[in-house]
Amino acid sequence: MTLYESWKRIAFDQQGNANKHVWDEYLAKEKLVYANLIKTKTSHIEGTPTELAEKFNLTTTQMGAFFHGIHECVTIPEVEEIEEDTAISFDIDFEKLYKQMVEYKAEELYNLPEWDTMYTKDEQKQFYVEQKRSHTVVRNDSKVGRNDPCTCGSGKKFKKCCGAI
Repeated sequence: MTLYESWKRIAFDQQGNANKHVWDEYLAKEKLVYANLIKTKTSHIEGTPTELAEKFNLTTTQMGAFFHGIHECVTIPEVEEIEEDTAISFDIDFEKLYKQMVEYKAEELYNLPEWDTMYTKDEQKQFYVEQKRSHTVVRNDSKVGRNDPCTCGSGKKFKKCCGAI
């Protein structure tokens, strides 16, 4: 069984609801892992999940959850296939990591005080705004009014042509 499968088995009940005590324990530990990585500016991680779990004070199952959480901003093997002895090696792009935390609305992570050792408050605000705007769709085309000429080119008013549908 892969680490992520093991994680899902303990983190969720049979109805798919989160097991609160499991998540509370994990999220507290996850916060410490990120705080440590940011504070020490550890941009390269290498080892097996078993070795990394020991290093970060997590269980190997919790490492499966950690890999699932970080996989979108790093290049690691397919998360669903990682086992205890899988060799892992990846580099962390901290700007991308910060933005991913914003994307997932993980305030407790993107507001860690350790970010201040890496980026200024202005840079953090810029990353936050960039991430929030990255999903904003701006339409430049104006809306066709009822009495405007139809966009199909018939010469009729929109309301008497395509707008009548």
